[in-house]
Amino acid sequence: MYIKTIGVIDFIGFALFRLLGGIVFLLSRNLCLMMGAAVGTLLFYADMKHRRLALTNLERAFGPELRPDQRRRIARDSFKTFGRMIADNLKWMRLRDSRRDGLMAVEGDENIHRALEQGKGVLLFSAHLGNWEIASSVISKIAPLSVVARPLDNRLLDKELVRFRNSLGARVISKFQAARPIIRSLRQNEIVAILIDQNVLRREAVFVDFFGIPAATTPSLASLHLRTGSPILPVFSYLTSSLSYRVKIGTRLQVELTGDPDQDVLKITQSSTKMIEAEIRDHISDWFWFHNRWRTRPEGGAVARQPAAGEEDA
Repeated sequence: MYIKTIGVIDFIGFALFRLLGGIVFLLSRNLCLMMGAAVGTLLFYADMKHRRLALTNLERAFGPELRPDQRRRIARDSFKTFGRMIADNLKWMRLRDSRRDGLMAVEGDENIHRALEQGKGVLLFSAHLGNWEIASSVISKIAPLSVVARPLDNRLLDKELVRFRNSLGARVISKFQAARPIIRSLRQNEIVAILIDQNVLRREAVFVDFFGIPAATTPSLASLHLRTGSPILPVFSYLTSSLSYRVKIGTRLQVELTGDPDQDVLKITQSSTKMIEAEIRDHISDWFWFHNRWRTRPEGGAVARQPAAGEEDA
């Protein structure tokens, strides 16, 4: 069971969160987004550890495809995306439903409706790309939605995050007690969403190719599909130039299964991870490059990028 006591640092973090929430309440949404971008830029320059990690990750992922100045710009914009997301989510909690609806555009909702016709529920997967949280407000109107998440270390902030997700129509399932409630939801023909783009411990992982580097990835999405037969669909959400959100729901993931559970888990996880990689390449500044994605290595493995096609002769 996941238990963590509340310490002084937790109270300070919570107080700062409440202060930021009060500031957001007084500002227009446009000013909130500008403030979030400014705070993100400040973090880029102030947080040396994560700035270096972002730049290192970009070099690992793209090698000579990107010049140093391009990597630096993308890393800075990644911090800005994070800042805007936090600020907008705080503002979003205070917007009327009619205002929220007017800021949302969805593509591919028919894919979820079609998948639900099978009566086995739907498994959605996404990544820390753009503003993944906001997509819940659209998806939860199609069918009951649960999101699987790791509780924050700060229990006070975690309660606020759960409250925000609930306001978007999503029920939160802790990743530490996930299997039973997930299967129950799927059997009731509901939707369950999982983020699969972050590093996990070796004992919990399968290693799949991500930007040419083996990445420790959760097998939970694939395992749940093999157990329940629930269709798997990707979903991504982006802030547009008009400051509205575009939610993109993809078609069902198609993988030819072998009948070998270990091989099938690997194939499904690899296919879904490659779809995430493709989205990141199209929205390169919207992914959180400051996450230590390749921290867990295979036994005896180093972080070594395989050259892209054509690089061997460069």
